[in-house]
Amino acid sequence: MPTNTVPPPDYTLPDGYRHVYSGKVRDLWRTPDGDLLFVATDRISAYDWILPTAIPDKGRILTAASLWWFDQLADICGNHVVSTDVPAAVAGRAMVCKELDMVPVECVARGYLTGSGLAEYRADGTVCGVPLPAGLVDGSELPASIFTPATKAEIGEHDENISFERVAATVGPELATLLRDTTLRLYDRARGIAGERGIILADTKFEFGFDAEGSLTLADEVLTPDSSRYWPADEWQPGRPQPSFDKQFVRDWLTSPASGWDRNSDEPPPPLPESVVAATRAKYVEVYELLTGRKFV
Repeated sequence: MPTNTVPPPDYTLPDGYRHVYSGKVRDLWRTPDGDLLFVATDRISAYDWILPTAIPDKGRILTAASLWWFDQLADICGNHVVSTDVPAAVAGRAMVCKELDMVPVECVARGYLTGSGLAEYRADGTVCGVPLPAGLVDGSELPASIFTPATKAEIGEHDENISFERVAATVGPELATLLRDTTLRLYDRARGIAGERGIILADTKFEFGFDAEGSLTLADEVLTPDSSRYWPADEWQPGRPQPSFDKQFVRDWLTSPASGWDRNSDEPPPPLPESVVAATRAKYVEVYELLTGRKFV
């Protein structure tokens, strides 16, 4: 791809389905019945670029993981899934969902310090305005889970971490409090489930909307390796980057001399080698199987 644009869908749907939007990973369609069809593709993104190489089965893994997690969290917050009865062309990687009035905030929860949160902490000792103890390092467990919201960025742009006060100014204090409390309840539930399986859920992001009845509803994907940082608990060692169950193989190769790519240039990333593709797919499969106890076929 000469520019950071979303490629057209690699499948064809029956008459009556209308393409609405494509993001970095998902395609959105209007169904003949007026619902929304969310299709998780095999696309992968890194450093705000959609890469030219897909990861086989990634869409199916993300969809299966989201559906499993929706079930684990249903008593805390309902979700947008209506059915998994989808056209054959996208079987296993799509969900029929109800349309929601989306909240314009990325609801992020953190239990460990890393990533953009670490950079902010090093600068002023806070994350999204939340003060943290001195002396924390990359990978440190936080005293308690924290709500660290962000803006929703366009393709090719960075999400921006924001304070709770800014969320309140955007959506109102009552909804901001509901978003914070629900996000932390969901995260703490999921963190406990992952911990029982030997996995640290370092952080994750949720998206919410309101359904036709006015109920706060979980949307999009949930607790996938794309939207979360998962670390093997037996390898956790604060003070360094942690081994992870995600696209770290992709990031590492892109920033290595082997790729020949300058992250700071305007040139798109090169195709991924087969070894990186296979290793990344294996990590997605591994974390899905460890979390759910199910075999990915």
